[in-house]
Amino acid sequence: MKKIIFAIAILSIISCSMFRTLTSNTVIAPNDSFKLGDNKHGSFSVKLKNVSKNDLTIYEAPINGGRHSFVTVRPQETVKVSVDKNTALIIENKSTDTASVDLFVRGDLMLSMGYAK
Repeated sequence: MKKIIFAIAILSIISCSMFRTLTSNTVIAPNDSFKLGDNKHGSFSVKLKNVSKNDLTIYEAPINGGRHSFVTVRPQETVKVSVDKNTALIIENKSTDTASVDLFVRGDLMLSMGYAK
């Protein structure tokens, strides 16, 4: 399932790269995290809406180490995040329920996407 979602995300990036925007609904398994941009890339911004019934935690993680800018996103809440170059945006689902987020990404779209427990 994760490989299918990953493949769809990559195809979306390729098809949208000329417009420099990406719109996606991303599903995150219980006690799992989604990493956006855990590779070398330019800056990007994300408008994220938590369409789940539980809180999610997001934070930035530079690829050379560290974590910062932790934010709790409540159900139905929308946040906007500007992410520096070579920094990943991590979306954590610490609940025992599946989570879902709507993402609107602008800027450098050559971003890796994947899951990590």
